[in-house]
Amino acid sequence: MVLAPAMIAAGGSSNLSVLEQPWLTAAALICAVAAFVWARAAARLARAARRIEEETRGSNTSEAARLARIAFNKDLHAAVLYSIVAAGLFLAGFSKSPWFEVLLLGVTVPAVTSVRYGPRVLAEARLSEQRSRLERRAEEILAQEELAPRRWAARLAPEDLPAYDGFDIGWAYEPGTGVMAGDFYDVFATGPNRLAVFIGDVAGHGIEPSITAFQVKHVLRIFLRQYRDPSQALEEINKTLLTMGRPEDMVSVSILVFDTVAGTLRHASAGHPPALVWHQGEVIPLHATGPLLALDPEGTYFSRDIPLEVGDLAVLYTDGLTEARSGGQLFGEERVAQSIRRDPGQDTTVICKTLLEAARDFASPLVDDVAILAIRRV
Repeated sequence: MVLAPAMIAAGGSSNLSVLEQPWLTAAALICAVAAFVWARAAARLARAARRIEEETRGSNTSEAARLARIAFNKDLHAAVLYSIVAAGLFLAGFSKSPWFEVLLLGVTVPAVTSVRYGPRVLAEARLSEQRSRLERRAEEILAQEELAPRRWAARLAPEDLPAYDGFDIGWAYEPGTGVMAGDFYDVFATGPNRLAVFIGDVAGHGIEPSITAFQVKHVLRIFLRQYRDPSQALEEINKTLLTMGRPEDMVSVSILVFDTVAGTLRHASAGHPPALVWHQGEVIPLHATGPLLALDPEGTYFSRDIPLEVGDLAVLYTDGLTEARSGGQLFGEERVAQSIRRDPGQDTTVICKTLLEAARDFASPLVDDVAILAIRRV
C-alpha cells in the first residue's frame, strides 16, 4: 500500500483507486488467513522447541528438539509463502497494470528456498517415515509379547476340553504373576475304553520352562498311547528330558488312566502333589510313585491300581493351589480335601472354580500358576 503515493507522483494517477479484480482480493484474504494459521503453528513449534531444549539441556535427548525445529522451519516457510501471495494478490486486485503482478514474483523466494533445501526436507521426511515404521514395528512386537503368554498358556492349559461319554470333566486355570506359564494338563482317549488324564508343572518361570512344559505335554501323549502302564511313560520321558541337557527344568506330573471295562483307575506320579480321589465316601490321596522328572537318571516309577466305580471323583491340581500363601500359612492339601468332602456330588466345573476362588480369597493375588482338573465317572 505504501507504493501508491510514489506511483501517483510518477505516473500522475493511481492504479489502486478502484477494485478492478475482486476475485483476486478474495483469494488474497484466503491466503492471508492461511498465512496466519501457519504463522501461529510456527510460533507454537518455536515455543515447543525452546521448552524441549531447556528440559533436555546437558543430555543426549535432543532429537525431539531437533524435530520441533525442523517442523518450525517448514511452517514458517509456508507462512512466508502465503503472506507474499496474499500481498501480491491484494495489490493486483486494485490494478489493471501487470506491474503489480510482478510482486507475485516474490513467491520465487520461498520457492527457491524449497528447491535449495528440498533434499534436506526429503531426507528428514524419509527419516520420519523410517522412525514411524520402527515405532509401528515396536508396537507390534510389544503387542505380540503381551499376547504370546496367553496364547502359550492356552496350548498348555486349554480353555476347552473335549467331552467323553461316561465322564464328567471340569477344569479351571489361572496364570500367576510370572511371564510365562509352566502348568499344563490334558485329557484324551488312549483306547475305546481308556481315558488318560494328566497334569504337570515345570520348575521355574519364563520362556525356557514353558517350552519344556510344551514338550513334555506332547511327548506324554505319544508315550501314554504307546504304553498301557503310565509308569513306563514316565520312565521314558525322564530319559528323554535328561538327554536334552537341561537338568534345571525339573518336571512334576500326575497321571490317571481310567479303564471303564476293567473298572480300575491306574495312577502314576513323578513328584507331583497328590491327586485326591473320592471313593466309597472318603478322600484318598494318590501320592507320588517316583521322583521328579529330570532329577535322577536312575529314577524308577511304578503304578497303583484302585477300583473305579460310578460316582467316583478324582481331583488333580498343581502346587500353585496348595502352596498359595497367606502370611506364613499355606492353603494346603487339607483345604482341598475339605472342599471335596463338603459336596462331592456337585458339578466338576463348580468344584474346580470353587477351589480356585477359595485360593484367591486365601492369598490374593495368586503368585504361581494354578491348574485344576476334576473327573467323575458317571
